[in-house]
Amino acid sequence: MPGIFDRVIVLNLLANTAIFYVAARLYLLPLVPDVEPQRILVPILLFHSTRHLGMMFLTRGATYPGLPSQFSNKAAFGDLLTAILAFVAVPLVLSGSGLAKPAVWVFNVVGTVDLLVAITTATIYNAPPAMGPAYWIPALWVPMLLVTHYLTFVLLGRSW
Repeated sequence: MPGIFDRVIVLNLLANTAIFYVAARLYLLPLVPDVEPQRILVPILLFHSTRHLGMMFLTRGATYPGLPSQFSNKAAFGDLLTAILAFVAVPLVLSGSGLAKPAVWVFNVVGTVDLLVAITTATIYNAPPAMGPAYWIPALWVPMLLVTHYLTFVLLGRSW
């Protein structure tokens, strides 16, 4: 039986995703037709390069005892892999390399799947009550990540 904590994290996740999506619709998506995709992508890639912070799910003090390893391991290492892929893509995008678009595709698919797996396993294994201070990750950071993955898919649909 889900507790109030489980409902609050869902509220935070959904509400913040909606808020960041509205911000993107108002301020970023109108720029897409007039700006080179690379100019929007580099800040997104740098932002996702900070996903190594997901390793907090493996750190005592950042989480409470009992955080299910079925969630924490997947979330932590999925975020780390995504951070590496994002950071590797930055110089490729900046240089206009022919590998830039494929690298961004790989980053974006892996990163999106990682978030969907993390949300699913957190729900299945009731991870929220043991997230402790790391609760801010799904409450605030994941919504921003989801919206920027969406923006990246929009940009990948454009010619470069």
